[in-house]
Amino acid sequence: MRVTKQPVPFADGIWLDCAPVRILGMGLTATMSVVRLPRGNLLVHSPVPLTPERQAAVAALGPVAHIYAPNTFHHMWIDGWLAAFPQAKLHAPAGLQKKRPELSIARLHGSAPEPDFGDWLEEITVDGFRLEEAALFYRPQKTLIVADLVHNIGHPAGAWTKFYASAMGFYGQVALSRVIRWTSFSDKQAAANSIHRILQLPIERLVVGHGDPLETNAAAALRNAYEWLPDAGRC
Repeated sequence: MRVTKQPVPFADGIWLDCAPVRILGMGLTATMSVVRLPRGNLLVHSPVPLTPERQAAVAALGPVAHIYAPNTFHHMWIDGWLAAFPQAKLHAPAGLQKKRPELSIARLHGSAPEPDFGDWLEEITVDGFRLEEAALFYRPQKTLIVADLVHNIGHPAGAWTKFYASAMGFYGQVALSRVIRWTSFSDKQAAANSIHRILQLPIERLVVGHGDPLETNAAAALRNAYEWLPDAGRC
């Protein structure tokens, strides 16, 4: 996904913003999603670095009521957003509470449902995944929003990026890095059950934490990306 300086429309009620990041020496991008909830409030998912331009653009879309840390890795820029929008509730995994004790987490993933989400936004925790990720499904636009559950980086420039991503199986295709497969699943059957539950949703679009979103064939792409995990894509 190309770098942006403020959220751009993706689907009705969803905006995406993208910033450059370096991960293990690779030049990639990180994606932030802004989602409109039933009462007009906004949720900011996986925030990217806050700038005055971003802050003004998001504030113009509506009141920021929720900030969402999708896993224990996508949290670096949350502080700035909480300072800019102090009324917002922070949603995060339990592991982030231990990792970032200074953060005031209002709600943990998988706890009591958030009333403001209504029936528009469904949270699905991925069991057996050490990153403690929770996916969000935005029902009005049949859009699944994830962070590190799958990648779609395309063909970024740079010899090291191409070498590493190719070796890890996610260069030029919708896939999960082999190093995450090898190290980040404590219970593969539990994870497979969670992925299967996600794939039962009527997914048409997919937003990923690193790379381009998919506007079509999203469920098939996710199912193919988890062929390595027994029973994840079972019918």
